[in-house]
Amino acid sequence: MIMIDDLRAQISAFAPAVSELRHSMRIDEAERELAELDAEAAGENFWDDMARTQKVLARAKNLRGLISEFAGLRARCDDMAALLELAAEEHDEGLLEDIASDANTLGNDLENARLRALLSGEYDGNNAIISFHAGAGGTEAQDWNAMLYRMYTRYAERSGFSCKVLDYLDGEEAGVKNATVLIEGPNAYGYLKSESGVHRLVRISPFDSSGRRHTSFAAIEVMPEITDDIQIEIRDEDLKVDTYRSGGAGGQHVNKTESAIRITHLPTGIVVACQNERSQHQNREVAMRMLKSKLVEIKEREHLDRVEDIKGAQKLIEWGSQIRSYVFMPYTMVKDHRTNHENGNINAVMDGDLGGFINAYLKMKAGEGKK
Repeated sequence: MIMIDDLRAQISAFAPAVSELRHSMRIDEAERELAELDAEAAGENFWDDMARTQKVLARAKNLRGLISEFAGLRARCDDMAALLELAAEEHDEGLLEDIASDANTLGNDLENARLRALLSGEYDGNNAIISFHAGAGGTEAQDWNAMLYRMYTRYAERSGFSCKVLDYLDGEEAGVKNATVLIEGPNAYGYLKSESGVHRLVRISPFDSSGRRHTSFAAIEVMPEITDDIQIEIRDEDLKVDTYRSGGAGGQHVNKTESAIRITHLPTGIVVACQNERSQHQNREVAMRMLKSKLVEIKEREHLDRVEDIKGAQKLIEWGSQIRSYVFMPYTMVKDHRTNHENGNINAVMDGDLGGFINAYLKMKAGEGKK
């Protein structure tokens, strides 16, 4: 039997949550900005500058979506409160059960909207570039790297994001040495930036005939994809460009010509590579975007005022201490060492169920921001 008072208290708690959400989603600012953009779009010279036109229309579409999402959540809260009183008057137990189920769903939707509102970083709305690097340990680490590669591509699929392979280097016997993928979708970087760091695996190795337990490491780098409208000065004389024959997916063309590009940024030692476009020119364009993204990511992480302040000492990937451990043996557990969030269903995690870890990180960062 549904306890009406408990359900009424649950639904009453939605009202302050909606009020807080309006503030965190900056709905008032969004409405003002949208009004300004609509006024600009109504101007007689609006279509003269197509670059500006596309930017205004895209921004206006995003703002309308944000405002519409908030209005929908608020309306659902109001409708649910009214429906509860009707069900209480009619003593309709079936309707009360439906309302209880809908209330749980609405609570989750409000929480998810609140978490998305926390993505207020300058590049949080951008696509994400993820690079996978196997640690020391040969086949063991390369196999673990491949498992992480699959985990994040599955997360992208579950989240409605698209995934494009930019660079891929197979392991010598199994797994992946290095790989880079572009994850495209709203707020992809905002969600995935929490995944940067060292990931540790503990398991009985399938490559060890003695069945011993092994520990393997792989490093994940996450960068925002930098769009062409963000200007970063990179001098030609600071670049070393190498070409080589592609070895990844892409059909016969990429394997027959030296279309793959590797760019080294000499002042910092940062190396980026792209091999999966059809031409050397296209690979170079993608590689340059990756380089810009990496420079911007380091600038943000190190709290630097200028990209030029990045020093060569940061060119190496620092393994450091792991951010997360994945234990397959003697028990099954995935634990994030920053938030202490855990999930005992390791198969679900390896199949891309990362929402709990990402949400816990966003909540932690939001709490730090209030201090």
